[in-house]
Amino acid sequence: MAVDQVVSFESCFEIVSDPRVQGRSYHPLNSVLFLVVAAVISGADGPAEIEDFGKQRQDWLEQFIDFPYGIPSHDPIGRILSIVKPAEFQKALLAWLSELRRTPAGDSPIVVPIDGKTARGSYTDEKKTNAIHIVSAWATDHGITLGQVAVDAKSNEITAVPQLLDMMELEGTIVTLDAMGCQKAIAKKVVEGGGDYTFAIKDNHPKLAAAVEKAFLDAYEEGLVESGFRSKTVHERGHGREEMRSYCVTSVPESMKALAKAWPEIKSIGQAINVTTSGGKETSETRYYISSRAPKVSEFSQSVRKHWGIESMHWVLDVVFGEDASRIRTGHAVENMSFTKKFVISLLKQDTSKTSLKGKRKRAGWNTDFLQKLMFGG
Repeated sequence: MAVDQVVSFESCFEIVSDPRVQGRSYHPLNSVLFLVVAAVISGADGPAEIEDFGKQRQDWLEQFIDFPYGIPSHDPIGRILSIVKPAEFQKALLAWLSELRRTPAGDSPIVVPIDGKTARGSYTDEKKTNAIHIVSAWATDHGITLGQVAVDAKSNEITAVPQLLDMMELEGTIVTLDAMGCQKAIAKKVVEGGGDYTFAIKDNHPKLAAAVEKAFLDAYEEGLVESGFRSKTVHERGHGREEMRSYCVTSVPESMKALAKAWPEIKSIGQAINVTTSGGKETSETRYYISSRAPKVSEFSQSVRKHWGIESMHWVLDVVFGEDASRIRTGHAVENMSFTKKFVISLLKQDTSKTSLKGKRKRAGWNTDFLQKLMFGG
């Protein structure tokens, strides 16, 4: 292993401050954080399993980092995860990922969905009502988590989004949010940061939502082409079901200008209709959007479709990493472990082999050469 690869890791993690009392800490902070990442890649889902991994792979680990007092037990591992500042830890992991990432440059904007997920096992009260809710930004195309913010309830998701936007480089992005995040202040923050937005809209803005719906109903009556609307339809079949997705987009109509002027740089409105047939039963859903992008139906359809990519990431966290079953709940440990898992998803997606993500985790646990490749590239 080249020395500069280890140096790169050390330099990325220099920004993580050690909150422990000086003179009473035996295990180097960076060594513990390296152990955490390597263990999570290899299938560990909590401090006890991280300790077990460290003891089994100590010889391999000590090629890169020092453990002067041996592998730490699960208690100090858990304590470090609970007190390390999440913002610093995220920044370090993202810096490390940027050293390894192999994403082609391009002129197209990056779609960045933002959505929240509750860590259901993080509750501390008997009624299970105080589980931590984590709001994440996910670059769907590149399989990269760009940041996350933890709040104490789903209802506080709106307050977390501006904090998350402050952590991100917004230039060249299209930020997508569901209706809960469709807020003028959030749209302004995105635009001021050099980005664009495509937000779903519902009854939280009743007059605007009604006006958007009416614009599309009128256009269907008069004819989409005649009304200057652009549309496309996609059909997919598989896994015992058929799906038809129809997209339509247009510039903000004259009839909506008075309502729309409160929204920064708004340029278009959109409609997405999803019709699914499975087992002889048909279901349909219609959603409406506002956007600061010019009305390009292919770009709009991709933005809408990619927003649901973050739901796929949530599914991976539950099924592959068992996040909902995790009972980690002390201090910042929930947030730090959650972001570590998302970082690991990014690393696993960098590997182009056809093995599933779960299979890659097992392989990394069995084969240190593969683990080393994931962590250092090559």
